[in-house]
Amino acid sequence: MMETNSVIVTSAKHRCSPLRCHGVQVEGDTISYDADDKLSVGVYMNKEKISAEFNYFEVEIVDTGSKGAIAVGLIPKHYRLDRQPGWDHDSVGYHTDDGKLFVSSRLGRGFGPTCHTGDRIGCGVKFNPSDGPRYQSCLIFFTKNGKEIGSVSVTVPAGGLYPAVGLHSVGEQVRLLLDAVWLTAVDDGMMVDGYEDDWFRLHDVRLNSNVLEYTGAGSSITDVGLAQAKHPLDTTNHYYEIEIVDPGVNCYISVGLTRKGYPKHRHPGWNQGSIAYHADDGKIFVGRGTGDPFGPTCHQGDTIGCGILFPLNYEADKHNDSDGSLDGDAFDNFIEGNDDLDMSDLDDIDELIVDHLKAVKKQVVVQVFFTRNGQNLGRREVALPRGGFLPSVGMMSCREKVKVDLHPLSG
Repeated sequence: MMETNSVIVTSAKHRCSPLRCHGVQVEGDTISYDADDKLSVGVYMNKEKISAEFNYFEVEIVDTGSKGAIAVGLIPKHYRLDRQPGWDHDSVGYHTDDGKLFVSSRLGRGFGPTCHTGDRIGCGVKFNPSDGPRYQSCLIFFTKNGKEIGSVSVTVPAGGLYPAVGLHSVGEQVRLLLDAVWLTAVDDGMMVDGYEDDWFRLHDVRLNSNVLEYTGAGSSITDVGLAQAKHPLDTTNHYYEIEIVDPGVNCYISVGLTRKGYPKHRHPGWNQGSIAYHADDGKIFVGRGTGDPFGPTCHQGDTIGCGILFPLNYEADKHNDSDGSLDGDAFDNFIEGNDDLDMSDLDDIDELIVDHLKAVKKQVVVQVFFTRNGQNLGRREVALPRGGFLPSVGMMSCREKVKVDLHPLSG
C-alpha cells in the first residue's frame, strides 16, 4: 500500500504573515491566544491563500492551554474571525480537543483522534485538474504527525481558501509550519503499484493503492461515490472481492456490476444495466431503486465478492461496445443541482429514457453470484449488456473505505 509522510523544509518561501487576525498574538511563526474577552475565539488567517503550488501546511501544538480548543483548517477571505474554522459558511476545520471535523456548521462529526502538546496537525488540498486554473472543487485532507486522518470534498469559494488557526482558551500556543511538504511514495522515489490503471472512472472516490475512500458530501441520494473498473469481467477473470476497511457513518457500500456509461450519481443496482449487493441492509438491487432481501448485513472486516457464471461456449462480442440503454452523462446532466429528487422520481425518469433508447438486438443471459467471507449467498439471472459488466463499488456515507482485489483468483 502506498505510504505517505510529511517533511518540514527549512526555507523562507512561505512566511508566517497574517492577512487578518483577531484575539491572537503573532511572533515569528508562533501564534498565541490573546483575546480580551477570555470567552471569545481568536483566529489567525494567513496572507497567502491555498493554491496548486502552496497546497499544504502544518500546525505544531506548543501548549494546549486550559482547554486545548485548537482548530486547524481553511476559511474564505471575508470570514468572521470570532468563529472557529469550520463553524461558518465555506470553511472547514479539524478541532483537536474532540477530534471532530466541522464543515460550514457548528455541528461537527467524528473524524479523527484528539491532539495534545507536541502533536503536528496538517491540512492539505488536492484540486480537481479538470476545473482548470479556476478551481471549483477540491479535496481537503488532514494529517496528524505525518499520517493522514481523512478527507472531505468541498466547493471552493470565489476568493479562494486561506490557511487558518483558531484558538479558544487561555495559554494556547501553536507554531505555524507553512513550509511543510506532503510527500507521496512517488515523491520519495519509492515504487508504487499502478492500481490507478485498473479503474475507468472514480467519482467522489479517492484511490490510495488498492483502497477506495469515499470523498463525497454524503447528504442526499445524489451524493453517491462510484468506482468503475476499466475492464469487464469475462471467462478468464470472472470474479472480484472487496474488504470493508471502514464502514463509515452508515456503511452505504454496494458491490456489484454496471454497464459502460452508468450514471455516476447512482449506486450500482439502482439503474438499468446493473446489479449489486448492498452491505447496509443485505439487499440485492437489480436495475431498480427497490431491493430484495438477499443476505446478511456487512461490517468492518467483512469480505464481499461478486462474480459471473457465463453460459457454455460464450464469446464476448468485441465489435459492439454499446448496450443501447440510458446514457450516463445525459442522466448526470439532468440530476445535476436537483438534490430534492427522490428515489421514485429518478426511477421513473430512467425507465422512460431507457424505453425510448433501448435497441438491444441480442441479449446474453448470465448468472451473477455474490459471496460474503467465502460463503456463497446466492445468484441472480440477468441480461449481459453489450460491452460487458464492469466491477463497480458504490459508497454514500462519510469515512467509508474498502480494499479491492480485482483478481483474487489469479496466482
